[in-house]
Amino acid sequence: MFAMATPSRDAAAPTADELHTLEQMERQALARVSEAVTRPTKAAFAWADPLFTVGVTGTNGKTSTTHLIAAVLRAAGETVLLESTIGYFLNDLPLAVARTSRGYVAAMKQAAEAGARFAAVEVTSAALAGGFARVWRYDLGVFTNLTRDHVVAHGSWEHYLASKAQLFVHLAPGRCAVLNAADPAALLIDQITPADVRRRFFAVPSRGACLHPAELLAAKVEVSVEGTRILLAPSASAESLGGELETGLIGEIFAENVLAAALSALELGVGARVVQRGMKLAPPIEGRFQVVSREPIVVVDYAHSPDALARTADTARSLAGAARTIFVAGAGGGADTPKREPMGRALGERVDYLILTSDNPRDENPADIAAALEHGARRGGRAHVRTELDRRAAIRQAIEQAKPKDVVVIAGKGHERGQTMGTVTEPFSDVDEALAVLGALRGG
Repeated sequence: MFAMATPSRDAAAPTADELHTLEQMERQALARVSEAVTRPTKAAFAWADPLFTVGVTGTNGKTSTTHLIAAVLRAAGETVLLESTIGYFLNDLPLAVARTSRGYVAAMKQAAEAGARFAAVEVTSAALAGGFARVWRYDLGVFTNLTRDHVVAHGSWEHYLASKAQLFVHLAPGRCAVLNAADPAALLIDQITPADVRRRFFAVPSRGACLHPAELLAAKVEVSVEGTRILLAPSASAESLGGELETGLIGEIFAENVLAAALSALELGVGARVVQRGMKLAPPIEGRFQVVSREPIVVVDYAHSPDALARTADTARSLAGAARTIFVAGAGGGADTPKREPMGRALGERVDYLILTSDNPRDENPADIAAALEHGARRGGRAHVRTELDRRAAIRQAIEQAKPKDVVVIAGKGHERGQTMGTVTEPFSDVDEALAVLGALRGG
C-alpha cells in the first residue's frame, strides 16, 4: 500500500503537495504504531472529508463483502468507489490506477470529484500493520473472519490479529463495527474497540457456534448453481428484510459476506427492500466461485487457504450431489509454508479427484510445494491424488475427465492474469484456459 508508482494519466492524479503530505503521514504513522491511539482519524485532505469510507478486513471474504456493499449502495442510487484485490471501480468504470498510495489517493480524488459519497474498501492486514488506519479515516469497519493465512508474514497469530484490529480501534465515536459473531477473533476485536463505537453482529452456523447475540443470523443456507439463499433467524432486522436474502454468488461462504454487507448497508441508512434488491442484482465477482460452464459445472475460484478451500470443496460437493468433484490446486511459493499440508488435507478429506499443480511457485521448486500438499491430501483419505506441475495440462486433464454432472474447481488463482516462476511472470488465466479446453471439447 505504501509503495509509490506513477498513476495512469486517465486517473485524477493527486497533486505533488498531496502526495508529499501523504508520504509524511505514512512515515509518522509507521513511527507511531506502538503509541497510544489518537481518535478520531482526520480526513487526509479537505476534498476527502465528505467521503464515507467503509473498510472491510479479515482473512477470507474481503473482496466479496466489499463488492456486495458497493452493489447495495449502487442499488440505492449512490455513486460508489470500490477498491478490492480485483482493482478500483467507480460504479462500473474501472480506474487504471496501481494498488499503491498514489493510486489509492488518485482513485479517491476522482471519486470525490465525481460526487461520490461512499467508498467501499478492502483493507489488508499489511496496510493496517503499517498504520494506514492512522492515515486514512475509515468510518465503518467490517470484520469477516480470521484464519491462519498470512500469519507467517506477521510473525505470530497475535500480531496478525492486532493488525486487523487497527481498523476498529481507530473508528470515531458514534461510528460502527460490523463483526462476525461466530468467529472467536471477533470477540477480541469487540473487547478492544472503543466503547463509544456501535457494534452490529452477524453469524452463519457453518463458521461455528454463535459466540455473541447476532442481529442477522442464518437459520439455513440453500446453495444451487443459480446462487445462494439465506433464511434468517427471527430478529427485527431479519423481519425488515422479509426473513431472507438472496444473491447470485454461489456458496455458503458467501452467506457470511451477504450478512456483513446487509448490516453495513442498514447501518448506512439503506432501506431493507433496497438491500434485498442490491444483493440479488449484485454481479458475479471475477474469480470468486466463477462458473464458466454448466455441463459439466466448471468453476474458477480464488481459494488458497485451508479454510477457504474446505468451504469451496463443500460447496462443490453440494452442487455435485451423487456426481464427482474434481479439483485442480496448488500453493504459492515463498510464503506461509506451514499452511500447505492443511490445504492438502482440507481437499483430501472432501473431494473425489485432486490434481496438484503449480500456483505461482516463484523461487521454490514446484515439485517440493506439491509434495507438501500431497502429504496432507493423502492424510485426508478420500481423494484420488496425482500431480501435474504444468498448470495448463492439469486444467485440461481435469475438464477432459469430467462427466456432464461432475463439478470441476480450478482453485488458487481466481482473477489473476499471470503465473510467476522465478522472477518472471508469464500471462496466464485460469478462466481463459478452462474456456479454451471447453471450446475444444465442444468443437468450438
